[in-house]
Order: sequence, then structure tokens, then C-alpha cells
Amino acid sequence: MKVEIKSKKGLRTILSVIVDKKNIETKMEERLKELQKEVALKGFRPGKVPPEVIKSQFGKSIYGEVVDKILRETTTKAIDEKKLKVAGQPKIDLKQFGEGKDLNYELQIDCLPNVNLKNFDKFKATSFKLKIEDKIIEEKIKEIANQNKQFKDRSENEKALSGDQVTFNYSATVDGNKFDGSEGKGVQLELGKDLFLKGFDDQLIGVKKNDTKILKATLPANHPKKELANKNTKFECKILNVKKPIDRKIDDEFAKLMGAKDIKDLKSLIEKQISGQYSQALNSITKKEILDQIEKNHQVDLPQNLIDQEISIMTQNLKPEDKEKHKSNNEKLAKSRIKLGLLLNEFGEKNNLKVTDDEVKNEIQKQIKSMPGQEKMVFEYYQKNPNASQSLKGSLYEEKIIELIKSKINLTSKEINTKEAEKIIAEFNKPNVDTDKSKTTSPVKNKSKLKKNSKK
Repeated sequence: MKVEIKSKKGLRTILSVIVDKKNIETKMEERLKELQKEVALKGFRPGKVPPEVIKSQFGKSIYGEVVDKILRETTTKAIDEKKLKVAGQPKIDLKQFGEGKDLNYELQIDCLPNVNLKNFDKFKATSFKLKIEDKIIEEKIKEIANQNKQFKDRSENEKALSGDQVTFNYSATVDGNKFDGSEGKGVQLELGKDLFLKGFDDQLIGVKKNDTKILKATLPANHPKKELANKNTKFECKILNVKKPIDRKIDDEFAKLMGAKDIKDLKSLIEKQISGQYSQALNSITKKEILDQIEKNHQVDLPQNLIDQEISIMTQNLKPEDKEKHKSNNEKLAKSRIKLGLLLNEFGEKNNLKVTDDEVKNEIQKQIKSMPGQEKMVFEYYQKNPNASQSLKGSLYEEKIIELIKSKINLTSKEINTKEAEKIIAEFNKPNVDTDKSKTTSPVKNKSKLKKNSKK
């Protein structure tokens, strides 16, 4: 194999590769011998079909198979020989091929640029430490208690009040006629929540156990049967039971019912839960502050094929007119992501950062534990989607990089309350703020999937 640099312009290098015809003939003979064991033709015993017969019948397809294999092998060797760092997928332009001829092709390669990292010592960012007010935690506990109400029977003479639970059967008619779904058994309503039909709960206030009451209500406008939408309906309700809510004492016993050790533990769990709801957004704000400075303070040449590839991914679900409308902005965002990906990747490599398979497994286990009742679904998702595990590995790698960068810069910790956090997050999420900058693309070297332009 003979490899020469035909041209080099910016990040694009074109290699000329010539593979001697004798090498191709040797590969053809080897493949024909392999096929002898596999091919079955009429008139020949298994494994005894002469190579020349196989070649006469399947020569073109075998040659194509051999050439494809040679292209994969020689492109990798050519790239390694010239010590090129490939960005994206190289392209092959076949100049000459065919039986009895040398294989001659050009390999167009977009290379990764040399990235010179500057010192991060002068970079500044704010890390937010969220203080959850006791009042917020108490309100959340009351909300949980309210969602887990207990009821006890009222006496037969006691009337239902707002907040009571009423159980009833009903039979409904529209214009005196029954309809599909007009019968209901054992329906339970907590009066005041208005979860059945508008105004229905109010008419049940004052009923007693064993009462029969006629109620009037209007069926909803989005009723599944269009002919019943907005229809005035009469409900004959037989009251089966009336229960009143029990004042639930918020103590250790309540905490245990909620899965905590005691009330102190429950408050701690709620504090962590609320903090977790804010932390992702607050961390994104800190991350963007860091990434903005990294991008601003570095100049990097970007491979055009990576830009085109990123734009394609970003706009794959857009209509052609929307792609054109936002073309300039999409290109700007694609360049930003790729530039940051190159810079972060260089920082990670220089600091020997890696993500082990065990770290990926541990993260998957965390996700499984955080979704009770859906453990099997999460586990099977990662089992059936190798790309999901690879994507998770990339996210963990980026997290490691960002955390190490934080240790290198001037990071100020600021304590804020939930109200301040909401204001900061709202400001960050305004349309004019480019939150997508926190998403980065790490170039991946791929030498096996090659695009071919054939010229004979």
C-alpha cells in the first residue's frame, strides 16, 4: 500500500492511497477458499466446488466484498500512518478499481484541530447553595397529609359537609333517556374538590346515609359522545355512606406511614426532594457561566463536516422553511457546541479523566431506585438500548470535567432561598438567554463508516 498526502488545506487533508493488484488477488483467493466450504452448487459435493466455478458465478459480488474489506482496512492504516486525528466520517473517492487493476482512491479527511487550553485560574462563577425555609417544608408536609386523608363514618343522622367523603350509586338520564355510562356504583367523592361534574359536589352537601337525592348537572363539552356534550342531565343518587375527615396528627407515626424513620427524617427527605427540584436548573446556570468564559477566551478552528453534522441533528425534525428561517442561529449554536465539546474533551484528556463501566452501572442503579414501580422498565431500557448507556457515559464524563473545572476557577458560593432561586431560574429561562450553550458535542473518531464516491 502506498499513501501520499495529495493536499492539505486548513483542517482538510486529502490522501492518495494505492493498493497493489497482487494484494487484491491474494485477498480474492483467500475469500474463494473460504467460500468453498460454504457454497453448495448442483453437481458438486459440499465443500468440493472449484474456486474458478465459484468465481465464474459470483465473481462480481465477491470482488465487491473483498474491495469493501480492503477499503476499511487500508483507510484505517493510512490514517494511522499519517498520524491524523479524524473528525467525523472520512469520504472515499474511488479513482480506479476492477479485476486485474490496482485499487486507487482518495481519502478526504477533516481533522480535529490542535486545541491549546488557557489557564482557568482567572475564570469566575457562582455556585448556588439553596436554603429551604422551614415554612416551605411544613407546607409540603401538610400537603402530603392532605393527600393522604383518613375518614371515619358519620352517624346516619349527620349531614355531609364540605370536605366529607360521600359514597353513592347513581342513575342518570338526558331528556328522560338512559345513555352509555349513565349508571354508576360505589362512586366516592371528597366534597369540595369538584372532580366529578361542575356544581355536583355542592348539591351533595347536607345529604345523609341512605338518602336518595335528585341532582342536576351539565355533561362536559369534551364528552366522548358528541351528542351528549353540554347536555343537561338528571342524576338520581342513592347515598351509601358519609364519612368525615380525621385530623391527622403529624408525628413519628405519620412519618413512618410515609416511608420515613421519624418526623425528623421525613423533613430531611422533603428538604432533599425540594432541593433536588431546584439543583438541576441552578447547576445549569453555573455551568453556562463557566462555559461562556471558556468559549470566549479560546480560538479554535472547527471542522466543517462536524458543523454540518451538528446542524443536521439539531434541525432533523424541523420543516424546510423553519430550517432556512433559523439557519444563521442554528449555525452559530452548532459552532458553539462543537467548540465547547473540543475544549472540554481536551481538558478531560489532559487530566486523564475517564468514566468506568462500574460508574455507568451505579448511575443506572440510581435511576432505577428513583423510579419505584418502574424498575424493570428502566433496566430493560438500558439493556435494549446500548446507545442510551453510551449517552449516559458521555454525560457522566462531562460532569466530571465540569466538576474539575470548578476546582480550578474562582468559584463563589452564594446561599439563596427558594424565592430567590425561582427568580434566578426565571431570568435564566427567558427566551433571550441562550441556555442551549450548556449542551456540548464531543467529536467522536469514526473510521469504519465511510462515504464513497465511485469513479471507474
